[in-house]
Amino acid sequence: MTKAELEARIRDLETQLETHQNGDIISYKVSQRGAVSVYGLGRFPVTLYQSQWDKLLAHQGDLKAFMKANQGKLATKK
Repeated sequence: MTKAELEARIRDLETQLETHQNGDIISYKVSQRGAVSVYGLGRFPVTLYQSQWDKLLAHQGDLKAFMKANQGKLATKK
């Protein structure tokens, strides 16, 4: 690779790293024990088994309503 190509590659990788650190990228992984881990929400992944994700997602309307009703009490993280 030429010096210009290497510099361009470094800029691309730095942009990807910054985007990932800002939480703009959400990724998923199956853990060794068969659970689904979600990365990019915070410092640590959120890991639940399929049945737990199914249960949580089945109640997403309730969760959204709860969050809307308590919006003044909730903190946001950037």
